[in-house]
Amino acid sequence: MAAPAAFDAKTWGDEFHGCRVVLTGACGVLGRWIADAFARVGARLCLSDRQEGALRELADQLGIVGNGGLTHRTELIDTPSIDGLVASVGAAWGAPDIVVNNAGVYPSGFLIDIDAGEWDRIFGVNLRAPFLISRGFAKQMIAAHQPGSIINISSGAARKMRRTVAPYCISKTALDRLTKGFALELAEFGIRVNAVEPGFAPGSTSSPLTPAHVEATLSQIPLGRGTTQADVANAILYLCSARAGYVTGATLSVDGGNSIGNLAVYQDKKRSG
Repeated sequence: MAAPAAFDAKTWGDEFHGCRVVLTGACGVLGRWIADAFARVGARLCLSDRQEGALRELADQLGIVGNGGLTHRTELIDTPSIDGLVASVGAAWGAPDIVVNNAGVYPSGFLIDIDAGEWDRIFGVNLRAPFLISRGFAKQMIAAHQPGSIINISSGAARKMRRTVAPYCISKTALDRLTKGFALELAEFGIRVNAVEPGFAPGSTSSPLTPAHVEATLSQIPLGRGTTQADVANAILYLCSARAGYVTGATLSVDGGNSIGNLAVYQDKKRSG
């Protein structure tokens, strides 16, 4: 299989130049890819993350402050912190054009071993935070009579239960319902709400995976590789673009076929032909 193409900002022309984009979980693997892509197409960014030092470093790398951008240290399990993010963006911009709810946690453990506090943390970050953030920024868009786009970063786990990560799977299933609920209620205001399910992209420090886990997962992906920046960024930019102007409440899976099944064979088989 040929090597995947790198993200090409020229593909998008000037469509996103000056667009105001809020991104949570900016310092994670996917977050950095998304932030870099929007910066390269000329968007203004508000980068949100709980890691203050990493947030400053990323902002400096992308030069967002000099481009009218913002940063906000946000604790997504803390309502006042989320309210502060929404208020900061409102004070600076009035309202964003695009919101990407990217932050998420992927802890592992059997259901019978997970305590209530951990359950609440998973759902607080993966579901409650996207609700509060989407609600807050949607109100700003409506008040400004401004159409917009909200993207929730989901996962094929929403449709494929996995042992030891059941709470994560359940939270992503609920996020899919939340996406559709907001899509229905915000359509009249010209605000489109969609979800993207990226594929496997190891490297998270908040939810680390063992080398054996990474190797086993990559070996079973039908299209034979992990996710790249181009895969994720192009999917998100498409859904935020005029090309997807009639798309809302949709979930776009961009995972090499990983969520539909895998290549595991449990008995000796010969290739046909």
